[in-house]
Amino acid sequence: MNTSFNDDIVKAVEVLRSGGIILYPTDTIWGIGCDATNQAAVKRIYEIKQRVDAKSMLVLMENPNLLNSYITEVPEIAWDLIEVADNPLTIIYPGAKNLASNLCANDGSIGIRITTEPFTQQLIQRFRKPIVSTSANISGQKSPLNFQEISDKIKILMDYIVTYRQDDLSTRNPSGIIKLGVSGQIEIIRK
Repeated sequence: MNTSFNDDIVKAVEVLRSGGIILYPTDTIWGIGCDATNQAAVKRIYEIKQRVDAKSMLVLMENPNLLNSYITEVPEIAWDLIEVADNPLTIIYPGAKNLASNLCANDGSIGIRITTEPFTQQLIQRFRKPIVSTSANISGQKSPLNFQEISDKIKILMDYIVTYRQDDLSTRNPSGIIKLGVSGQIEIIRK
């Protein structure tokens, strides 16, 4: 790993631990993130995005073994879906726990994606908590496909902007989204 990669992780973790907001590359599109257990930081992201907090945001984790720490009862089918997913997949689980209450949907559910992208994996491992990931745009506007497309209005509100992958102009797609019920019901939200 190169120096800027490691420097970015060290600085981003420091900002996350202090309750700050970061702009960072994910396994899909660039995201705005914070400590998923910090209610004040989550509230700040809603304000930055000018988004009502009734519309929940998703959480990134680097290891599926952590799911039991944040979901009351992981539906059995989730393990299979995580294992066979070829592309980034966000799963909406019922019964969120140990996360900022304003992060979860009104029904108590939370969207979680297990990332396999090296930067976000390292970031979450070193931070030792899940982090929020929401597209780097004002709510209702087009999601930026790379760093160059992110509005300066977003950038100036960040406590730290990761330099890693800023010059990567390749475009990535948002994740697929599947909602699971307690009894294993499956609803495909976005393919």
